[in-house]
Amino acid sequence: MRHAARALLAGLVVWCVTMMEAEAASRLAAQARLEALSFADLDGWAEDDHAAAFKAFLRSCRALAAKAAELRPAQAPEHDLLTVCRAALANDNPTRSEARRFFETHFQPFAVIPHSGSGFLTGYYEPEFQGSRIPDSRYHVPLLARPEDLVTIPQGQTLPGIDKGLQAARRTPTGYEPYPDRAAIEDGGLGALAKPIVYLSEPAEAFIIHVQGSSRIRLTDGSVMRVAYAGRNGRPYTSIGRVLVQRGEMDLESMTLEKLMGWLKSHPGPARELMRQNQSYIFFREADELAPEDGPIGGAGFPLVPGRSLAVDRQLWAYGLPFWLEGRLPLSLDRSEPLRRLMIAHDTGSAIVGPARGDFFFGSGEEAGTRAGLLRHAARFVVLKPKAAQ
Repeated sequence: MRHAARALLAGLVVWCVTMMEAEAASRLAAQARLEALSFADLDGWAEDDHAAAFKAFLRSCRALAAKAAELRPAQAPEHDLLTVCRAALANDNPTRSEARRFFETHFQPFAVIPHSGSGFLTGYYEPEFQGSRIPDSRYHVPLLARPEDLVTIPQGQTLPGIDKGLQAARRTPTGYEPYPDRAAIEDGGLGALAKPIVYLSEPAEAFIIHVQGSSRIRLTDGSVMRVAYAGRNGRPYTSIGRVLVQRGEMDLESMTLEKLMGWLKSHPGPARELMRQNQSYIFFREADELAPEDGPIGGAGFPLVPGRSLAVDRQLWAYGLPFWLEGRLPLSLDRSEPLRRLMIAHDTGSAIVGPARGDFFFGSGEEAGTRAGLLRHAARFVVLKPKAAQ
């Protein structure tokens, strides 16, 4: 009887996983088609540093093997990806040629061709600002900890009384209600539930940290504090840069992160109204487990790898999938270099929506921020899907 029950349970688990995979495939098929390629079709494939990509891939494999919790859950990985990960973990320090052979042996490339539009790539980074744990006349703009009444709605699920477009809710004695938007939170809508973990000097700096999802903050005592994403209010994200362009305040071709920050700081009144156009609000925690050399924690739940970690649409893709990107990487407003690189899906973002939409992680600090702010380019997306286990 016990054996029969265990067999039934195992069958139900397999059925549930199969159904979820089918639903994900259906959502993807509604937005794009996948065209099978050979590795010879990938421009620059032979010249990439596959060993560097393999190290980034191993981060995903270790997390999958440990069944580690994801910070922002994505599509469940297919069984074949788990099988490939086991093979990767058995040889965790290959040479460049061995790593290339590994990817070519275990994966099949597919061009991701959206039914409408084309692939589009932006950049993000871990900003660094000055701050203080104690508010004063200079440092008075808080980053807030996750409130106790915030309920994150799992992907694909809903709660009673909550619009399907919202991804979080507020728990009340009588049920659930939509979580306050950015303006309401800034106006004190959380009351005693608003618990600052650090203070910055400029609203624009806090806003940039909200957009990027993490930060290094140099405190008044000389130490460095790391803050990491701990949740969001579930409201829709709006790009204030796009709003400025639509208003004619800036043109897209010459916009940089420095110019955007400068505008926000020099126009405090209009900037406050503009930032409130983005209803999404992010909550943070102190990430004291991170070493100085670590990147920030991505949606998959572990530190990102500069130049190898990619944020993708978590409703369509699983973390750990490799993506080959072809396009241009800007060096300045008028200079760029070819992008021919294998990256790994480690993260997600509210603005990263679509089958061929990605966010390229550049690293930490000012230089990374400059390059991240310049990347708004079309790109070719090729997903490496694991081959079926033999």
